[in-house]
Amino acid sequence: MSPEELLARLDALGVAHRTVSHAAVFTVAESRALRGALPGAHSKNLFLRRRDGGFALAVLEEGRQASVNALARLAGWGRVRMAGADELRATLGVEPGSVTPFGLVHAAPGSVAVLLDAALAGAGTAWFHPLVNTRSTALAGAELVRVLREWGHAPLVLGLEESL
Repeated sequence: MSPEELLARLDALGVAHRTVSHAAVFTVAESRALRGALPGAHSKNLFLRRRDGGFALAVLEEGRQASVNALARLAGWGRVRMAGADELRATLGVEPGSVTPFGLVHAAPGSVAVLLDAALAGAGTAWFHPLVNTRSTALAGAELVRVLREWGHAPLVLGLEESL
């Protein structure tokens, strides 16, 4: 699916959103340096492989410092490791550096466990890559939760400590 097709799906769901284009970013630091003053919450996303063979996606506020295994314990996922690039492409349909909750549009309903930081879920404006890391799309955090539920990926929303 292209970013334009994704945005059309958001439109079809009645989701208000705004997208900006920018140079490719691969890290939170690059994103902060490049984006300037895009108001709202920004994310970092971790695509994980669970020990039981399933996948998980942790969608965190960008400044959150977290151990992936501490996150996994909180979410009840058991032990995890970072998923590989091929697993990422096959499951979320995105390239490394473009991990996003919007990639769940490609995943079978319920096939990926999702942890969503309450700081993002409650944000008036939250930014995520629309399947590529050369754009960022803003929407209300509550709308992201609604979209994920529509796609069959009800997130576990957790209030997280500053660092885990």
